[in-house]
Amino acid sequence: MTSCCRSRACEQMFTKRVARKDLARYRKRGLDRLERRMVDSAAAGGLAGARVLEIGGGIGKLQVELLGAGAATGEVAELVDAYEPYAEELARERGLEGRTSFVVVDVLEQLDAVEPGDVVVLNRVVCCSPEGIDLAAAAARLARRTLVLSYPRDVAWVRLGVRAINLVQRVLGRSFRVFVHSPSALHAAAEAEGLACAATERGSLWEFTTLLRGAERGAL
Repeated sequence: MTSCCRSRACEQMFTKRVARKDLARYRKRGLDRLERRMVDSAAAGGLAGARVLEIGGGIGKLQVELLGAGAATGEVAELVDAYEPYAEELARERGLEGRTSFVVVDVLEQLDAVEPGDVVVLNRVVCCSPEGIDLAAAAARLARRTLVLSYPRDVAWVRLGVRAINLVQRVLGRSFRVFVHSPSALHAAAEAEGLACAATERGSLWEFTTLLRGAERGAL
């Protein structure tokens, strides 16, 4: 799938209206339980001097939280540009303008255009593409130390819900689809880039895995 096809499908779903609602929801409620656990896991090895890269991060709420927890700099790498003004607005609210940035880039097409991060976060992104396994591998390649990766659980009730979502997308004439990738395949893709699974946590619909490079595993 080419870059323009990936962005076009996502632009159908992730509009400025959606981005504005995401920011309003985050202002009101903050992170959900699983996202809070992701931040805790990402911060477990220490954040002093760390660069955070949030791929497909939308308004950048996880990297904002990690910057608040002690990381030095952060960046959101997004496939669509609808989120950019809202990510910048959130950064201003938190006094982070000089420490965070937003770049519109297709990581699968332009991996070298993205600066690696000590901590890389890929939250609820691999499910938005048939190439989610490749995206997990790309994120792992960009992670100097830690990758925190979340994805839908591969269970019957989640697959049923995904089929319903995709049926609605089809009826609306949209090309966007949701995918449930095998967790073992996602893990294997990251492990092939030199990471190893350190922890996995599950909710009813989502789960996340924290993967570390060898030196960091030995330090824990």
